Amino acid sequence: MRIGVYLAHPRSGSFNHAVFETVVEELRGRGCEVVAHDLCAEGFEPALSAGETGTVQSAPPAQDGQVALHRAEVATLDAMVFVHPNWWGMPPAVMTGWVQRVLAPGVAYKLGTAEGEPAALLRAGKALVLNTSDTPADREDEEFGDPLERIWTACVLPYVGVGDVRRTVFRTVAGASDEARAAWLQQARRQAAALVE
Repeated sequence: MRIGVYLAHPRSGSFNHAVFETVVEELRGRGCEVVAHDLCAEGFEPALSAGETGTVQSAPPAQDGQVALHRAEVATLDAMVFVHPNWWGMPPAVMTGWVQRVLAPGVAYKLGTAEGEPAALLRAGKALVLNTSDTPADREDEEFGDPLERIWTACVLPYVGVGDVRRTVFRTVAGASDEARAAWLQQARRQAAALVE
C-alpha cells in the first residue's frame, strides 16, 4: 500500500510529532510505501491564491511546486493519515490550507451537478485521523459537538471518496503521564497497522 501521512504541529518534539513518527515507523515496518510530510517543517503555505478559488482544477502559482507535488502524490495514495491537535475546534491553519489547496477541484473531486454534488476522484479508500486535545470528551461533546468529527468524517473525506474514515482523540494531553503517552502511542501503532490489514 502507498500511504500518505501528514502532520500539522509547529513545535518539534510535540506529542503530535511522536504520534506521527510512530505511525510512519509502523507502516514502513509493514512494508508500506509511506509518503510522510511534516507540513510545518516543510513550510507548506496554507493561503489560497485568488487563482486557486475556482470550481475547476486550477494550477497553483508557478513558484509553488510544493502544492503540485502534493496534488500529484495524493492522487496515488491507497490511504491517508492525518495527525494534528484540536485548536479551537479546527485543525491548525496549515492543515486546513493543505486540504483547501491539495484536495482541489480536478484533483480530489469534480462537481457533477448544478446542485454541487461531487464526483470523487481519489482512489484512497481509507483514512485515519489522530487528534490530540486538552478538552475532556464529555465537555467536547456536550458544549461543542465535536466539530473535528464532522469536519473529517462528513465534510472533507467522504467528499473526495474516502469511505472508511477512522478517528481517535488522545486526551487530555497537557499534564498526561509518561505511561499514558506511551499507551496512546501503542494505540496509534495498532490503528496504523489496522489500515493495512
